[in-house]
Amino acid sequence: MRGGEAAVDGSTARAIAPRLDDEELFGRQPAATRELPDPRPLLENLTRCVIEIIAGARDLEQIARWVDDGVYATLLKRVVVSAQARQAARRPAVRPVFTLGNVTLCEPRDGVVEAVVTVHGRARTRAVALRLEGLDRRWRATAIHVL
Repeated sequence: MRGGEAAVDGSTARAIAPRLDDEELFGRQPAATRELPDPRPLLENLTRCVIEIIAGARDLEQIARWVDDGVYATLLKRVVVSAQARQAARRPAVRPVFTLGNVTLCEPRDGVVEAVVTVHGRARTRAVALRLEGLDRRWRATAIHVL
């Protein structure tokens, strides 16, 4: 060693915190279930809206803030296909008449709710499967499937 330099071993070195990227600092933050409102009203409202959106009676943009980008893109494709089918059959978009049935939900982990909502229409009964995740202290749909 040269004059004035001290030997440094690994035990005396200060731990350097790993650098956080922008996504960790500014991205969506998961929320615990206890920080979130009751999911049932949102599940019922999203189900109603999705059925009306597919029927062409409601604009998809109305639920954009409650769904993530993947769900929005999937619903947009379904809306386009439904609109083309209505146009080919020369049928106008009509608000569907239906009632909501049972809402069955489970919580696979903290901050996540998965549910199935039955929808009873005149001609048939359908099921809508939804997954809500708590992000930034509010529920956001990360999956919606109309069966």
